[in-house]
Amino acid sequence: MGSLAALPNLLFMAPRPYILAETTWQTVRNTRYEVVVLPWGATEAHNYHLPYATDNFQCDYVAAEAARKAWEQGAKVVVLPTVPFGVNTGQLDITLDINLNPSTQLLILRDLVQVLNRQGIPKLVVLNGHGGNDFRQILRELQAEFPGVFLSTVNWFKAADRSRFFQAPGDHADALETSAMLHIAPQLVSPLAEAGDGAARQFRIRALREGWAWAQREWSKVSADTGVGNPMEATAEKGQAFLDAATTSIGQFLVELAAADPQDLYE
Repeated sequence: MGSLAALPNLLFMAPRPYILAETTWQTVRNTRYEVVVLPWGATEAHNYHLPYATDNFQCDYVAAEAARKAWEQGAKVVVLPTVPFGVNTGQLDITLDINLNPSTQLLILRDLVQVLNRQGIPKLVVLNGHGGNDFRQILRELQAEFPGVFLSTVNWFKAADRSRFFQAPGDHADALETSAMLHIAPQLVSPLAEAGDGAARQFRIRALREGWAWAQREWSKVSADTGVGNPMEATAEKGQAFLDAATTSIGQFLVELAAADPQDLYE
């Protein structure tokens, strides 16, 4: 599960050939990988009950589990270590919320895609675990520069229908994220009695409130506890169920992508 979620378990598990951090040159040399997965998270406050690395733990877990499901179906995929910092320009006044500007993300991704292009690895998936990250325009620019590497991105938290599992809305340290962490790393989740209610102020301007116009949210003005969404309905069982649905969907995407010809993608 990359550099974070796997650490407590490394002494008890065999190396997984679809996790690059656990893989040797001997394995890599003998495997023709079709798809590289780059998990990309963030380091930021998550209400009073979840750790700053919540997005990274989730990215590690989802990438590893989706890759496992794809690998077991014969897809040659490999997961890179998670990038632990994301775009947090709306949270610059929240202590130790670490910001990478989109222009910095572009530079990082350009270097990475350049490596894949040189080495003949044909497909990259950026697995996004943070709402402030948006890789689509970055990938548009890089796709024109490196036509030999097919570029795509997935928001893992949108790979399953949250309404099947959760009643209350939310998008940060809410019931979904809390449930996921209760399944992935319950020892890092403080009791829900310590959590804030995730109440969030809305824009006064109707278009921004309805979502068909967009402006960055200033987080400290939106939420007193840094959460958006009430986490109280969270359970480990809901987290496991949602994560299973999401990783099954993403795993199937990786299977289909690995088998696909980027020059013949349209019916």
